[in-house]
Amino acid sequence: MSATDVQNKNAGARGFRRTAACAIAVAAVALSASGCHHKEQQVRVPPQSLPPQVQASAPTPAPPASNTARIPITPVPAGGVSDDDLEYVATHRPILSEVGYATWYTAPYKGRRAANGQVFEDDAMTAAHRTLPMGSLVVVTNMKTGQSSAMRISDRGPFVEDRMLDLTIASAKAVGVYRVGMALVRMDVYEAPKPINTGGRWCVQIGAFHNEEDALALKAQLLQTYPGANVMEFPGEKSFWVRIRPQGDNRAQAEQIARHLQPVEGSAFLTRLD
Repeated sequence: MSATDVQNKNAGARGFRRTAACAIAVAAVALSASGCHHKEQQVRVPPQSLPPQVQASAPTPAPPASNTARIPITPVPAGGVSDDDLEYVATHRPILSEVGYATWYTAPYKGRRAANGQVFEDDAMTAAHRTLPMGSLVVVTNMKTGQSSAMRISDRGPFVEDRMLDLTIASAKAVGVYRVGMALVRMDVYEAPKPINTGGRWCVQIGAFHNEEDALALKAQLLQTYPGANVMEFPGEKSFWVRIRPQGDNRAQAEQIARHLQPVEGSAFLTRLD
């Protein structure tokens, strides 16, 4: 073999090796590229998982009733009681009875509204009570004379210690209280438009104060002690009063306030508003 043939043979071998190496390199690059693409797919498409648990949120509590809201009018029949009321009393038994002293009262001015929202009338068969639901149907009996009459609760009071009822002039005459001014009576409750022992909207009425400055001083003290309450002062007949309505007109808090209050003048009376 000539030197030229040997050179050609070696050149061919080297070319073969370069071609093979290139093929291997291309295959390796292709394999490598294929592997990166598969890895990217794994990152971008995570394994399927269960949907996340929904955390049950606690129900949002209802906002407390406004302690500045106006109490709706609770009308009573014309004259206080109707024929249907009298028939109801004759055919039913009382659901509650209470014994205490009754007095009578009149409006300090014409057109004054009773606590139920209607204009106060001297000749209506109605009465004032501190805690019975407004519009309750009652029969009042004079324990001494036996005189009795049906009437409706349309007002709040009496705001005097050891008194149970304040009667209109008509009611007082019907049960023999008008002339004597005060008498021991039994009050039988026959019907109440709302539950008597549960619910309701409540406040504490404090007084009477002979001096308006004393009422204002108590109001300032109550506002500091019960910042969430609504406190107001208002004039009465030759006197001044303070009323505190706890947040939401809550009965339990009103009872607590009434128990702990010891006003320098007057008394604290637990009172139902509705």
